[in-house]
Amino acid sequence: MLRTLSIRDFVIVDTIELEFSAGFTVFTGETGAGKSILIDALSLTLGGRGDASMVREGAAKADITADFAVTEAAAAWLAANEFAAEEGGALLRRVIDNAGRTKAYINGVAATAAQLRELGDLLVDIHGQHAHQSLLKAEAQRELLDNYAKLNSAEEGVDMAGQLQTVGASYRAWRALARQLHEYEANAANLAYERERLEWQVTELDKLAPKADEWQEVSHEHSRLSHAASLLEGAQETLAALSESDDHPIVSQLSSLQQKLGKLAAIDAELQPTVELIESARIQLQESVYALNTYLDKVELDPERLRQVDARLEALHSASRKFRVAPEELPQEHANLANKLRQLADASDLDGLRQQEQKLKAAYMEAAEALSAMRERAIHRLGIAVTAAMQELNMTGGVFAIALRPCEPSAVGIEQVEFLVAGHAGVSLRPLAKVASGGELARISLAISVITSHATTVPTLIFDEVDSGIGGGVAEVVGRLLKRLGQARQVLCVTHLPQVASQANQHFQVAKGLTDTGKTASRIDVLDHRARVEEVARMLGGLEITATTRKHAQELLAL
Repeated sequence: MLRTLSIRDFVIVDTIELEFSAGFTVFTGETGAGKSILIDALSLTLGGRGDASMVREGAAKADITADFAVTEAAAAWLAANEFAAEEGGALLRRVIDNAGRTKAYINGVAATAAQLRELGDLLVDIHGQHAHQSLLKAEAQRELLDNYAKLNSAEEGVDMAGQLQTVGASYRAWRALARQLHEYEANAANLAYERERLEWQVTELDKLAPKADEWQEVSHEHSRLSHAASLLEGAQETLAALSESDDHPIVSQLSSLQQKLGKLAAIDAELQPTVELIESARIQLQESVYALNTYLDKVELDPERLRQVDARLEALHSASRKFRVAPEELPQEHANLANKLRQLADASDLDGLRQQEQKLKAAYMEAAEALSAMRERAIHRLGIAVTAAMQELNMTGGVFAIALRPCEPSAVGIEQVEFLVAGHAGVSLRPLAKVASGGELARISLAISVITSHATTVPTLIFDEVDSGIGGGVAEVVGRLLKRLGQARQVLCVTHLPQVASQANQHFQVAKGLTDTGKTASRIDVLDHRARVEEVARMLGGLEITATTRKHAQELLAL
């Protein structure tokens, strides 16, 4: 549940620190006082979109922090993503500067907005003030039904979320192959020509059989063989000068000098380092002699091998010009062309592609039909629950049902979801968008919100003016429904109805006024019983509060 919320320099909020308790909490105040700004601020810490307009005028940045006690699922997510805090809980923070740049933190560790949203989905469920309007859209109706089915799928031993993913993946695989098949059928002649061209190219390179790093190896060998005479002559001349010359070879001279200087070093020790350097040079030169002898044993004049290497070098060079790639890239080009030929050979097998397309379609239909069966079970349960709630909300005799209409296959199944309603007894079910008045739509939306919230495991539920369009005795029923929901969840509600506000366990009043600097700012006060009487009376009677409205307010609070 949400424990604290800290807001600084957000829209018209200067500084606000709020502490929350379990149960049912309401926010009330005049229109424009900033009640929904609180929900917007909390939404930001849950990964919502932010921009520079959210920073209070004249401030450098907006800073919002929300502290939550976590469920097992949220704690597991924190641990898996390395955000777990030693003292437990989840501290979500979002900062926006006046240039529109945002930063996010979870338990003091930098995070992404996407990570905030993932964690937020485990902590809070927000029902916005325009939820009833979205109910008129077929896509929103389908999503609501699927979300309800996901919440109940565990009890039924099925995986609704996994089935939705399977249907989506199967649809994309099927349609991708269907598009590929269509393209191949439309371009059969061009594909045949392309296949012939690739076959000729691959055959040419098969004959050449270029190998990885071959160009460098052949080039090096060709250079060595073509300069073999010079290499032999140079190596022999050097070897002779070092050790085999009749006229004082260098190694012998160094040995003689080292011996003479060694005797002198016995007289003057300062010569000893020079003696050691000469000895080191002699050893190095002797090693050179051994290396040159080894080299001369291997190097020989081989005109036949030179012709072979020269021919291979020319073949590789000629192929590189023909295929317009560097000689060292020929092996990779060979592999690429062979792969294209294999793909084209598969594509040219139109019968095989058609069979594969039919298999993918059948797999999709099987998954979609299983999804339809899950929806069928969910619509029965949801229809009964919403119909029962409608009776409480002064729609006696009303019925709510859901129809699955066949439609073209898509990534979300083979049917369209349509909400049907009969506002009172004796009336036929008709599409919700055609028969529901504004008040009926608001009540049905609220009934659905409360019912789906009962099924969720999210600990905190927020209702942002979802009771708009409702009044009278129905408003009191709505308050009781939300209070009943607050016995199992933490419920936060922005409301303008005194019948709802009077049911709350905790009551915040949002007001707008001027700061010491003359700027407009929102403030929030926790109301005690006396202050609640005044606020509920204001909601009942407007600006002028009379003894009668106070008495009515006290009666509502007593209920």
